[in-house]
Formats: sequence, C-alpha cells, structure tokens
Amino acid sequence: MNNPEGIVRRAFLKTAAVAGGLTLAASALPNRIVWAAALTKAERDRMTPDQIIEAMKKGNERFRRGQKTAQDYLAQQKASAKGQYPAAVLLSCIDSRAPAETIMDLGIGDVFNARVAGNVANDDILGSMEFASQLAGAKVILVMGHTACGAIKGAIDRVQLGNLTGLLAKIQPAVDATAYQGERSAKNYGFVDAVARKNVELTMAEIHSRSAIIAALETKGTVKIAGAMYNLESGVVDFLPSAH
Repeated sequence: MNNPEGIVRRAFLKTAAVAGGLTLAASALPNRIVWAAALTKAERDRMTPDQIIEAMKKGNERFRRGQKTAQDYLAQQKASAKGQYPAAVLLSCIDSRAPAETIMDLGIGDVFNARVAGNVANDDILGSMEFASQLAGAKVILVMGHTACGAIKGAIDRVQLGNLTGLLAKIQPAVDATAYQGERSAKNYGFVDAVARKNVELTMAEIHSRSAIIAALETKGTVKIAGAMYNLESGVVDFLPSAH
C-alpha cells in the first residue's frame, strides 16, 4: 500500500521503540516505515509506560501536522481477532470531536478506550481499568479532557436533567477547586478549560485513591497514571505531569 509519505500501518509502540533501542523492520529504507498489522504481546510487554506515552505524543504530532498514514483496519482486525494486547487504557469524553484513537494515530488493538461525558471515574470505569491493567497488561492509564467541554459547562451552570444531574455532580469538585482570576461562568471559555484541566487532575488522583489494585501497580512502576488535555482548535494533545 502506497501513500505520499510511504508509510504503512505500524504497530502502535514501534514509534517509541526506536528510543528504547529496538530495531525497525524497515529502518534501512529511507522515508519508509513498515510495521506489523497489530501490536503483539512481546512488543507491548517490553515497552515502559514512558515509552508508551511518547508514542501517543508522536501519534498526535502526525495527526495535527496532517501527516497521512495508512491505517489498514482490516489487517488490524484480522491480526487482533484471536487476542488483544493493548498498551494503555484511556478515559476520555464522549465529545464527537475528540476521538482518542484518531487524534493520536492509534489503530485497532492499540488501546482500551472508556468514554463518558466529562471523563469522570465511577465504579464501573475503575473496574474496567483494573481489568485492563491487572489482567490484560495495559501499562498506562490516561485521563484525557478537552477544551470547550459541554459537560464541564453543565457542571459550572449546575444543570439539572435526569441522570445527567448525578454525572455533573462528579465534576462539581473540579469547579470548586479551580483557582481562576476572572469570570467564573460557562460563558468564559478560559474558566471552562481551567476547570476541565482540574477535572483531569482530580480524576487521576481519584483513580489512584479508589483503586488499591492500580495504586499497587503504580507503586511497582508497571503502570503509570497520566493526564492530558486535547485542544479542539489546534488539534494538540497536551500531556500533564503525573500526579504520582
């Protein structure tokens, strides 16, 4: 399969593997990188959490630069059908403009992705993360918020609407904890984005405090909890410092 950049489907972590000292299958071919159709257990297991995060950053760079990559989803589907070895589990918002796999150039089988308005953590999300990390071997837990988030606006305005009321209540601590000089309203996008960032930070801390399983994996260094903010205007994923 050809494209202007001569790039075909790569296993997710191979981007970071270069820094880790691994050899690219097609490193001798200029401007051409050839990867396997799906991430293997061996590839995932020998990578560190930091290398996985670096691969996400590189994928986002390709996305925001408009660098064309050939994602062969059919090949990925076939290669991963009998087993999956995702490198990370992502908790992101349901916003249609912030699909994590797309904006970080990820393919089928690369990551688990839990999506809920406002990227909040609840018991079911935490259980899913424990499965992903303890049983399935994912090494990064990434909480990703985004700019101009409707759920954040709703929490600021204290919207009351059916089951949404309880969900927005989970974001309220971030609204209260956000230090901001200026108008504290949903009409002020600077404040909205500041709350969204604080919400990511608090969710990271909540995952650590509410899951003894994940906290133990983090203490051992086998799992890293990370946070990020996606800018809808620029396409940039800004990674936050880890809470622990």
